[in-house]
Amino acid sequence: MAVGKDRIGIDIGNRLSPEKALDWALANDIRYIDVSFDREQELLKGGGERLKAVRARLEKSGVHMGLHTASAVNAAETNAYVSDGADAYFDAYIAATAAIGAEWLIVHGGYHFTSDKPARLKAATERLKRMSAAAEKAGVVLLLENHNPEPPDAEVRYLAHDLEECQHFFASLGSPNLRWAFTVNHAHLLPGVGIAGFLSEMDLGRCGEVRIADCRGTIEEHLRIGEGTIDFAGMFALIEGGGYRGHYMQGYTTLEEMLADRDLLVSLAAGA
Repeated sequence: MAVGKDRIGIDIGNRLSPEKALDWALANDIRYIDVSFDREQELLKGGGERLKAVRARLEKSGVHMGLHTASAVNAAETNAYVSDGADAYFDAYIAATAAIGAEWLIVHGGYHFTSDKPARLKAATERLKRMSAAAEKAGVVLLLENHNPEPPDAEVRYLAHDLEECQHFFASLGSPNLRWAFTVNHAHLLPGVGIAGFLSEMDLGRCGEVRIADCRGTIEEHLRIGEGTIDFAGMFALIEGGGYRGHYMQGYTTLEEMLADRDLLVSLAAGA
């Protein structure tokens, strides 16, 4: 299967409401979108009638929509009260995903403060296990994103940023409703591993979305295609050669620039 524009989606995030996101996607022939409800609090606190209206519009549109939780909400939270709030946040997102008929929900492994990594890793694993069980009951697919490494002297670090941590989560959590969102620019930041290393060690058959942006391989960036050092033709060759036939999701800069880059991505894929 060729990588045409029909397989390249755009992460709209908080830029537009879900209703306007669907209108924009249809106007620009986008078949896959990610959106966030973090600025649409009504939709996470009930919002029954509006959720029903979004679902009706989504079903008529033919667009494939996923929701994307905020990485700032710590899935590895351990503290009283705050931990309860994190649980409520993720429960609300799972409920909203089911209510509108979205096809996936992107989640994260949380973050730790270096010295407390074991406790935070345990908390994240337990929370994702509870989330997976809730997702199974609701008929929701969770996509756990591999996150970016932080600089060596950073105190705060994301979990699920390297192969060891990603393999821990997927080995510990066998739910069929927990799958993988592969962010290639995050993998590109890992010396000696990179995109090829991730693909050689992770199960691509468990991948539900490939997230793309360029970067220079030094710090966390979300650049336009061609502004960094990622070999996208090589990336497409590895991923498509590994049997992946799902969608790709652009996640960088502006909607207009991502829209303009779709032809370039199709060309790079064709030359892989």
